[in-house]
Amino acid sequence: MENQSIGNKEIVKNYGLFLGGTSVLISLIQYALGDHLSPKPIYGTLSFALMAALIVVGIKKFKAANEGYLSFGEAAKIGVGIALVSAVISIVYNQLFMTFIEPDFMNQILLQQQEDMFNKGMSEQEIELAAQLGEKLKGPFISSAIGLVASAFIGFVISAITGAILKNTKEA
Repeated sequence: MENQSIGNKEIVKNYGLFLGGTSVLISLIQYALGDHLSPKPIYGTLSFALMAALIVVGIKKFKAANEGYLSFGEAAKIGVGIALVSAVISIVYNQLFMTFIEPDFMNQILLQQQEDMFNKGMSEQEIELAAQLGEKLKGPFISSAIGLVASAFIGFVISAITGAILKNTKEA
């Protein structure tokens, strides 16, 4: 039983670090290409596909290391763990980005969103209401908490599906 938790932690750490590093790389590419204020859907699709792939591969690797056995709970722990390690790396990068690289980033995003809403025909009152909500959510603690919860949720969904498919428990 002790070997399982060691393998679990190692897989979570390794795959989480790799996913976090590639997420930072994708963000840097967006910034370098000038897509950071109005990201194209390809970035989100790529990030989700990468997250799903690494969670599935991590779960499969754990199953192979444990003689083909995998419980639903183990799959969930691995998937959520990978997602959370990656989220922490992304949060640290985002805080460094918004503090040192692009200190006015949140204001630029809010202005871009207001312009997009205006172009979609929203009223000034609706835009102002959205701006007030955006101001409340732009702090580092709230945005970090939202990022952690969202990553954990997505990681859980991916690992739950994977765990349900790959589940193979030992007979008692």
